[in-house]
Amino acid sequence: MHRLRSPRVQRSTSLPGVGRLVNQPPYAALVDEFGRVRVVEAIREQIAAEREDEVLDDAERGRRVSARLRADVAPRLRRVINASGVILHTNLGRAPLSRSATDALGIASSYSNLELDLETGRRGERADLLKGLLTRLFDCEAALVVNNNAAAVLLALTALGKGHEVIVSRGQLVEIGGSFRMPDVMRLSGARMVEVGTTNRTRSADYEDAITSRTAAILRVHTSNYRVSGFTESVSLTDMEAVARRHDVLLIDDLGSGAAEPMADEPTVAESLRLSDVVTFSGDKLFGGPQAGFVVGRGELLSRLAAHPVARVVRPGKLTLAALAATLSAWKREKWREFPVYRAAAQSLEELERRAESIRAALATSAPGLRLDVVPSFALFGGGTSPEKKFPSRALALTHPALAPEALLARLRESEPAVVARIEDDRVLLDMRSILPEEDTAVAAALVSLAR
Repeated sequence: MHRLRSPRVQRSTSLPGVGRLVNQPPYAALVDEFGRVRVVEAIREQIAAEREDEVLDDAERGRRVSARLRADVAPRLRRVINASGVILHTNLGRAPLSRSATDALGIASSYSNLELDLETGRRGERADLLKGLLTRLFDCEAALVVNNNAAAVLLALTALGKGHEVIVSRGQLVEIGGSFRMPDVMRLSGARMVEVGTTNRTRSADYEDAITSRTAAILRVHTSNYRVSGFTESVSLTDMEAVARRHDVLLIDDLGSGAAEPMADEPTVAESLRLSDVVTFSGDKLFGGPQAGFVVGRGELLSRLAAHPVARVVRPGKLTLAALAATLSAWKREKWREFPVYRAAAQSLEELERRAESIRAALATSAPGLRLDVVPSFALFGGGTSPEKKFPSRALALTHPALAPEALLARLRESEPAVVARIEDDRVLLDMRSILPEEDTAVAAALVSLAR
């Protein structure tokens, strides 16, 4: 019997020089693909690794160098199937875009009339691409688009409150994902934050007593990612508006996620605009578009924001604008129910159970080592919105005779596309509500791979 030759050789074998290797035919082909500088770097990294471990033969060394080079240029962004049950999953990019939005990205990826008036041939404004859509959709005097809602809040406070006082309830000094804290944003804007009330109780009189000649605005921050219950009291936006008008100060409303239509207990943009001078909110989350932030409100105030230098810093790029325009146009035509986010939320339990049973039945013979059960579940809207809002759902409960739940999760993430699920009661749950119907076949394939 012949023994297989090991790719490893004795440590005493001298390591080859980088200059000799890079000119050999296998490495010359890599030079053509990756460039000489990067190939030389990869060879040096490999030689250094062998110096600390064992010396490899020429063939294995070449494979390792090639693997290093390909790993460096492999795309970091991968497609993921969201089986977590969180519809707006922040770590997974939140809202999947609608078909109209992805089509618009194709247009924006080439030359376009981003800042050109095609009628006159003169330079235009990129903001004009969305201005009419925004003002008509939200029935407001003026509107502005920035990178995200954090940028919208920062811009509003900087342009309208810098050097002055802005009053906010202690119960609304929120922190959202990524350590975004309202006190930090207030400080960065140059406005002086005046805290009123307590963490659980704030009254109209607290705002009244805090207003001075230095007060520029009252800020209401919608606590969309948590709830305080029990012995609590807060001031309605109607009462806050009354206080602001009596003292001739601005009312700025940070809606957070924002909603064009009633959604759970999220306040709508229309409700806020009726009472506030300036309203900020997210352009993706509940709107189902790309990440962006909106500022809407009174025309003269929005003009000050648009002219401020910070507006240039936080303006979105052409891809965001294109996808947003398509998303807002669909909202204007009442096509939002066709968006992936809202299709997921609207699926009936019967449909979810049918899809889950179909996957389970398909795997009964192709993956006999797995145990799959269709079980009741609860999904969340997520994305920092309606933390207590749960959707009844159905899930595939997965167990494996040789793999622990954590190992199953890891294996699912390694599949192509990756599948992100959750563990509940020592079982892996794949929630059907957040899985797009067109992804069922890919989920079944990922599950089959677990049985191999």
